[in-house]
Amino acid sequence: QVQLVESGGGLVQAGGSLRLSCAASGRTFSSYAMAWFRQAPGKEREFVAGISGSGEHIYHAESVKGRFTISRDNAKNTVYLQMNSLKPEDTAVYYCAASSWVANWSPLKSNYNYWGQGTQVTVSS
Repeated sequence: QVQLVESGGGLVQAGGSLRLSCAASGRTFSSYAMAWFRQAPGKEREFVAGISGSGEHIYHAESVKGRFTISRDNAKNTVYLQMNSLKPEDTAVYYCAASSWVANWSPLKSNYNYWGQGTQVTVSS
């Protein structure tokens, strides 16, 4: 069992930066592929970025590529999402997710069996 707790969300002006953190419980954190998803009001939850257990394999969605960076620190059981050059369309609840069976990363929600409660990110224009 893994528990995930996100933090770092907030209100920021367009062009600004935020860093989200996701702290995980458990002693086998490095065996889990991790990802960030987001959900804007009235929209489906969408994949933002994924990272393998070792951190070797990383992928960012096209909509955030070059602006967002996913990383992890297995010694701290934490995964991060550095968000730069934020835009109003990045406004959403951001969720951290963990998968106990995905080898590297996956953009599919159904491949993640643990989810955090979400953290709100609001970007003003």
